[in-house]
Formats: sequence, structure tokens, C-alpha cells
Amino acid sequence: MNFIQTEIPGIIIIEPKVFGDDRGYFVETFRQDKLDEYLGFSVNFIQDNESKSSCGVLRGLHYQLAPAAQTKLVRVIKGKVLDVAVDIRVGSPTFGQHVAVELSGQNKRQLFVPRGFAHGFVVLEDDSIFAYKVDNYYSPENDRGLAFDDPTLAIDWQLAKENLQLSGKDTCQPTLEQAELFTYAVSLYA
Repeated sequence: MNFIQTEIPGIIIIEPKVFGDDRGYFVETFRQDKLDEYLGFSVNFIQDNESKSSCGVLRGLHYQLAPAAQTKLVRVIKGKVLDVAVDIRVGSPTFGQHVAVELSGQNKRQLFVPRGFAHGFVVLEDDSIFAYKVDNYYSPENDRGLAFDDPTLAIDWQLAKENLQLSGKDTCQPTLEQAELFTYAVSLYA
């Protein structure tokens, strides 16, 4: 596995090795020991989630507050998405900045998103299957979100706004300025 540190510390692109031949391919999609070695500590993932979406579906930007904050390891099994993580740690040198990475069934890339970041993705190909691991269970009382179109975030979702499909929940999220956020002093992983 190849680990690539993005311009925002803590957000990591993971490129697994793909072994292919005329029969197909084999890939290790997760290695706890390799991730622990790279990070210098262990993240205890406790749940796997999967969604299937059509082109134009935008899910996010979502996060959970403590004590239910989540670290995520996300990937695309089939299709293609633009995956986005936004630093929402007040006081962070990269507060309000984001990383956007194309994840696809073809490139097999994954994105490691620690606690303290809002996360979302837009689907760029029909019938895309998105999978992710989390280190904390869903907590409705701690569930929060950000407006996907907050101008201060300046996220280029690569599709025209009128072509996006959002849930009712995602159409009425607060801006970064209005949202409940994390404090930078809080560890990325604890």
C-alpha cells in the first residue's frame, strides 16, 4: 500500500497494490497493520457501510460531534465519485480548507478522513457503489452537517448545481460560520 499525505495533515490517500491478469484482479483493500504503521497508532474501525447512487447524487457534508465523532476510510467499489473532506477544527492552520479526490472502482484509491473533518461526495457515474469504514456508530443526536454550497468553502463539485440530487436533510445544512464545530486542540484521532 502506498500512503500519500495530502496538503491537509491527517487526510491521507491510500493506494493499494492491484495484482491483475487476464482472469481479473486481486487487491487487499484494508490492512490494519499497514495503516497502524503509517499512522503510528491504531484506529479501531467497528462498522462498514455501503451506498449505491446514480450520477449527480451528492451526499454530505456530514460529521458527528464528540463523543460520537468518526474517523472514516472511504473507497469506491464501482463507478466514480469526487470525495471531499473539509477541516472544521476551529484554530487549525487549514480551517475551512478542503481536499477533493477522485475515487473510482478503476483507480482503487481510498481516502482516510480523521475526526474533525466534514465529509461528502458527489457521484460522477451511474450505479456507483461507495463503501466506508467508521470507528464510531451512527449517533442521531451528534449528527451534523455543512451546506455543500457554502461559498466560503468554495468546493467545485464538478457538476452544475441544478444537476445535483440531495436529500432533504442536505438541502438545509448550516454554513461553516453557523455550524457546531470541533476545536483544533482536540486530537485528530482520539
